[in-house]
Amino acid sequence: MIYKKDANFPYPILSSNSFAYEESDFTIKINFEEDSDIYRFKVQENLTSPFMKRLLSEGVAQYLLIIQSKDTKFFTLEPNDLQVEIAKNRMSLSSRTSIQLHIVAKMSVNFAENGELNAFYSDLKNSIEVPKLSLLGFSNIVIFEGGMKNPLDIFEKRMDPSLKSAIKFELGSESIVLHFRDEETQFQSMSKASAFINPYLYTGLRMALERFVQNYSEEDDELVELTQIMQPEDLLDFKLYNLMMSKGIESLDNENIDEVIGRISHQIVEKYVRAVKELAINED
Repeated sequence: MIYKKDANFPYPILSSNSFAYEESDFTIKINFEEDSDIYRFKVQENLTSPFMKRLLSEGVAQYLLIIQSKDTKFFTLEPNDLQVEIAKNRMSLSSRTSIQLHIVAKMSVNFAENGELNAFYSDLKNSIEVPKLSLLGFSNIVIFEGGMKNPLDIFEKRMDPSLKSAIKFELGSESIVLHFRDEETQFQSMSKASAFINPYLYTGLRMALERFVQNYSEEDDELVELTQIMQPEDLLDFKLYNLMMSKGIESLDNENIDEVIGRISHQIVEKYVRAVKELAINED
């Protein structure tokens, strides 16, 4: 099973949300590749616990990769080969696939020599011994959008005649939702309708990226180093993260949001300007 941050255990567990370890951490990123017949998941792990590294290198513990989609699959991984290939006929990826890496004991483990535990365990660790197959640590959860036809399609349009304003912007769980009071607000009667709504898309992107900065920047800093954060679990943030990474964007803050929008939106402003110019020429 996949463990959430509020999972409780009667012995010390290594995770990003556990207070059992003073400074050690365990996080992952996932690179996904798809060939004609297989899915390939490559794990990039960040394990900073010398105690766990020793258990893994000595064969006392092992990695277990859990992929939870329409069904759940378990894969044992070697520390020097953190990838798995799955035949497509063995797994169906849903629109919300969760991935987590576990560290599991292959034999009983005593914590007497674990010098990374917090002070609470100082007088207890000599007596802590967990049996074979016990969970020793679990990573963050990586959400993979495998089942969507276009995982980077981040806008959704809805009609709502009851709106008190002509348009309403909403940051949904998976997309930026544009609520329109009527079709005219969407320029449906014009030949360049898709370009004329670009200012709406720009506004929605700016709102979403401003929230992204709030969600992932440090408390005393408004800068998000994209290469340093974990893949977001929120689906809209995950899509924005992938868009920015695919364009080689390394950081985001409130000062460079407009530049970032320009790089991820395929000339959204320029297309709008060209459409206005063409309209003016045709009217003349």
